[in-house]
Amino acid sequence: MNAINTVLPLLSAPELVELGRCMPGSRACNACVALACPGWESLPGGFDVKSLHCIGTLRVSDEEDPTLDEHLPEGVRTWSTEAPIDPRYFPYNRCTVWKCIACGRPFLRYTEYGGYYVDERIRELTADRVQV
Repeated sequence: MNAINTVLPLLSAPELVELGRCMPGSRACNACVALACPGWESLPGGFDVKSLHCIGTLRVSDEEDPTLDEHLPEGVRTWSTEAPIDPRYFPYNRCTVWKCIACGRPFLRYTEYGGYYVDERIRELTADRVQV
């Protein structure tokens, strides 16, 4: 068993759908309202990440690099609100899954490592975008 999965449970696409369906009402609570975005956004500067709890991972193994291939309909970009959530493809295969401690709203988090920067990205997990 690899280091990631000894600490965090590996979540499947059906489990993501269930998490997305369990999302509380249509509005985010005060603790996570800054994160409630249908597409990928940078984690807001100054956001208190202690208001989120990590519940799992989508990365199968930390011993080999997951694919950088993307699964996107024609004309849709990776960071678009219309992009499907497919745990088999980039960037989802490198994500962790988090919940707001106050209201339980689920989020996906991904760290973008650029040449000279690190960008923490976050996306609200919605059931209708998950590819099973």
